[in-house]
Amino acid sequence: MLIILIKRAMAKPINFGIPVISVGNIIVGGSGKTPVTINLASKYENVCIILRGYGRASKGLQIVSLNGKIQVDVKTSGDEAMLLANSLPKATIIVSEDRVKAILKAKELESKIIFLDDGFSKYQISKFNILLRPKDEPTNIFCLPSGGYREPKGFYAQADIELLEGTDFKRVINIKKDGKISELPTKTILITAISKPKRLLEYLPKDIKMISFPDHYSFTKEDILKIQEENKDFSIITTGKDFVKLKEFNIKNLYLMDLEIKISENVDFTLMEEYINSFNKEV
Repeated sequence: MLIILIKRAMAKPINFGIPVISVGNIIVGGSGKTPVTINLASKYENVCIILRGYGRASKGLQIVSLNGKIQVDVKTSGDEAMLLANSLPKATIIVSEDRVKAILKAKELESKIIFLDDGFSKYQISKFNILLRPKDEPTNIFCLPSGGYREPKGFYAQADIELLEGTDFKRVINIKKDGKISELPTKTILITAISKPKRLLEYLPKDIKMISFPDHYSFTKEDILKIQEENKDFSIITTGKDFVKLKEFNIKNLYLMDLEIKISENVDFTLMEEYINSFNKEV
């Protein structure tokens, strides 16, 4: 924790002359950053989403989607970036380990607003911080490697807007097949490679079988053939993040848990709008 405090204290945030909005969290594991980013970014034009691109086979800066036109495959982009590209048909999506370089590229591409998916810890970047707070917080309040937090719990106070799961935003799941809402067959298995996969079970039948892989796992044809052989006549259901990888295997009965985030009307985004508008005044 001391290292984190020193890094934050010594950081000199760079103002890039463009609105940069970070959607982040301070706990280990998923908390809904990507679907919340999709919800917020969909409301703006000329948006660029920047993320690291965990689990991708590529390195360096990659333009995944340029104004809605997908440029690479899912192995190059990583699952989260491809989910963003499919969900935001007009946005530019960039993956890069170096967020500063990615922001400069976004400006070069004439993006007007940047969203950082998981950018809270990028202290060197001047930005508007949205922090997501889960309804079930870690009981171990220490930071990694001994605890359940990536940043000190007290850092929630650093947020410009804090969104509490269950109060400020909720997850809504629709079961879909071929893009349409559908009934889930009785004989169905859940295949997923996300953090904390057991949280998915509350949205599915109680007796459903789950096969989970490590977060961001790159499925192979052999994986799918083995699962199908061991579970004959079963349909498969998966998350949006996993769907972008599984669809390349042309699975006949593949269902999607389509996650949508509903943000409460009581959440006040005035500060964020003022932040965005302040850059328009500078032009």
